Amino acid sequence: MRSFTGQILLILLSLTFAYGQKGIDTQTQKIKDEGNKVTSRTTDVSRSFDWGKGKTRVRERLENPYKLNSRRDVLLETISEVLREKRIVIDEAASRPKDGIIVTQPFVFVKGPVTTVSELGRYGVLGYDDAAWSRAQYSLTIEVQSIDGIQNKISVIAKVEGRAGNGLSSEWRTVPSSGLAEDEFLAKLVEMVTGTSPDPTQDQPDN
Repeated sequence: MRSFTGQILLILLSLTFAYGQKGIDTQTQKIKDEGNKVTSRTTDVSRSFDWGKGKTRVRERLENPYKLNSRRDVLLETISEVLREKRIVIDEAASRPKDGIIVTQPFVFVKGPVTTVSELGRYGVLGYDDAAWSRAQYSLTIEVQSIDGIQNKISVIAKVEGRAGNGLSSEWRTVPSSGLAEDEFLAKLVEMVTGTSPDPTQDQPDN
């Protein structure tokens, strides 16, 4: 009798323990499920970016020398007009218009130690690490070579200089041109002669 009663108690205890374990497992799994829930959203990996419209467009540098169709005398006058518009003064003593050569006086395009380094780095190739630049300038030598009565080659050479100092003295140092000054002048000249700018039209982003 005692053995039978003991067996019944053992069975009841086993069932109670199993039920309790089942409850704990269910609750634990529920907690895990709740904790592992992640808000569904589009990740950066699957996100698409449109780099087309609104992107700044750039072009290749113009050829130098550059070929233009225009009468030589008209072209020389147009060159003078472009220089006046850019506020660059022609050096009358150094220029020889009859030979198709126009030389400009130095044009200061930036002043101040804060902005000179970056701007001079755009127009020239800097090779002086110890210099404190305070201003920068360039002068242009423009030559028109006639091919025939209507076609001409225009070559532009820029002399780029920076005012460098070490605290005790300062001097103008010539740096190699990056080609930017020449390209800017040629682009404006092409626009004046042809009526069309070689610079690409920039996209306007949608509002």
